[in-house]
Amino acid sequence: MEGLELSKESLVKCENKIMESIVRVVELSNSNGAILAISGGIDSALVATLASRVVDVYGLIMPDSTSTDPDDIQHARELAESLGIDYEIIDISSIVQAIYRSRPELGPEECKLAYANVKPRVRMIMNYFAANLDGRIVLGTGNKTELCLGYFTKYGDGGVDILPIGDLYKTRVWQLSRHLGIPEHIVSKAPSAGLWKGQTDEAELGLSYKTADMILYAMFDKGLTREQIKKETGVDDESIDKVMQRIRGSEHKRIMPPIVKLDV
Repeated sequence: MEGLELSKESLVKCENKIMESIVRVVELSNSNGAILAISGGIDSALVATLASRVVDVYGLIMPDSTSTDPDDIQHARELAESLGIDYEIIDISSIVQAIYRSRPELGPEECKLAYANVKPRVRMIMNYFAANLDGRIVLGTGNKTELCLGYFTKYGDGGVDILPIGDLYKTRVWQLSRHLGIPEHIVSKAPSAGLWKGQTDEAELGLSYKTADMILYAMFDKGLTREQIKKETGVDDESIDKVMQRIRGSEHKRIMPPIVKLDV
């Protein structure tokens, strides 16, 4: 879609703005640097690449034996080493299983999403434990498409100090990553939150990131009506409905918890 993909000049501006913002947050918080969960996927690779240029980054690779692809662990290690990022691998399987055992009457088949969301929440705790120990901030890896659609775990991967790529649609994440020379095997792999074996973002969302981005860009950036969106993008009503339903259903994830005002 015209306007969604960025020019080279705009990519350079994004690159510089993101790095400047990371430095600013680290300095304002009087921190020693940043903690970053490196998954082996494109979003964390992009954040790691930019952040490592301007602040001291420590990487946490946190696989779960039931769902993490071994290739992702290898890709995360290779990326960290290529960027000169110190890192450690923390297997979260035993922590996750301990939480599961606290509710033995339930099972992953009956409560699939609740079980899956334990993993990003455990990773959030490990991120902040390491950050507090070392006096660092936590870098998030969520992109604009995920944030708009609510495709993140509340108080999981949504629990961070700054979202460096939170204003980049997934389409632009791919663009900027290739612009920066991030390895193609990371850029081109099917996006996955690693919630369960074989899980992919697009299968769970029920539409491709490309389609979602066209709709979101037309809706929010260009202010088009439904009929205009259909005409300009060629997407169908079903896809638009899926996007709008996700936006409405995830509003609570994008705002602070409501405070009950008391007139006393």
